[in-house]
Amino acid sequence: MGWSPPSAALDTDPQTWVATQVGDALEAVFEAVADIRAETEALLDRVAAGGRRPVSADLAALRPGLHRHLTCEDLVCGAGFVAAPGLLTDVPAWLEWWQSGADGAVRPLLLDLDPGRSAYSDYTHWDWFALPRDTGRRAVAGPYVDYLCSDEYSLTLSEPVRIQGHFAGVAAADVYLRNFEAAVLPLLRRLPRPARLVNARGRVAASADPAHLAGSLTRGPDFGPLLTGARPAEHEGLRLVPCVGVPLVLVLA
Repeated sequence: MGWSPPSAALDTDPQTWVATQVGDALEAVFEAVADIRAETEALLDRVAAGGRRPVSADLAALRPGLHRHLTCEDLVCGAGFVAAPGLLTDVPAWLEWWQSGADGAVRPLLLDLDPGRSAYSDYTHWDWFALPRDTGRRAVAGPYVDYLCSDEYSLTLSEPVRIQGHFAGVAAADVYLRNFEAAVLPLLRRLPRPARLVNARGRVAASADPAHLAGSLTRGPDFGPLLTGARPAEHEGLRLVPCVGVPLVLVLA
């Protein structure tokens, strides 16, 4: 793990301090996602400027950047671009996705996306694709068992890719939940009340509250507007503190 909580003492607002540190822990991953998005949009713009639509082979140009993120970012275990159906002229769907293995080697994810054979041919309903598409903002999906890539509990951080103003797919990066929890649980445990982190849909991403385990859904308000407003709030006895810069909310019992 390259990131660890700082040793400085909590200030007079420990909840805001923890929310800020959680944001810092994930911001490096979102910076990688933003870089993938920018490279993908530039690539698609170049193809469009040539007077044609993109094909899957064009996306090979993204691979050096993806390999760099997988070898340089400690939390990133998978990264790539997932095309919107119909974007590419030679295939109905495509993931230009690469992963780092336990041995440190970077390998492509090879999927059968034939709708006649594969249960994973339609990925458009997954939160990591649907949330950026529907909201136009970056998102944290999970934790969930990532049957598509690793069979591990994971978080997927993603943001929309656009070409000429239209949604073209998502840039994304995977983070193993065990690595994320190792980074943020020491922070949550410093708070005087049981605390957990939830995503925009209320799913628990990490928890120091035994009543709410990671992966479960938490009851509460609509977290989307809370994340947009970025201001702490109260809801039925819960303290809700948006994490700085990332779409997670710190929830205190």
